[in-house]
Amino acid sequence: MTIREFQQAIHAQYFRKDSGRGLGGTFLWFVEEVGELAEALRHGTAEEKRAEFADVLAWLATLASMSGVDLEEAAAGKYGKGCPRCGGTPCVCPEPAAGQVKTL
Repeated sequence: MTIREFQQAIHAQYFRKDSGRGLGGTFLWFVEEVGELAEALRHGTAEEKRAEFADVLAWLATLASMSGVDLEEAAAGKYGKGCPRCGGTPCVCPEPAAGQVKTL
């Protein structure tokens, strides 16, 4: 399944319901799923991690659909030719100094 096919499947299954909740409400569900993924990464089984990654991806796909963004196109456009900052694959950007945040 491609990213586009996944986004289309999630759209067909949930878009009407998610649109009714609105972008803000749907984003809150997404953030909750990210929290569940964080917990699974710390203490979960392999199956729990897989399930939470799938949930986060599904909510991200819904948010993208609600925003008119094709995730596959967006990902290919930004990351398809290497790191957006240095162009390398793998990335050869220097790590940020302590206390700094890496930006793309």
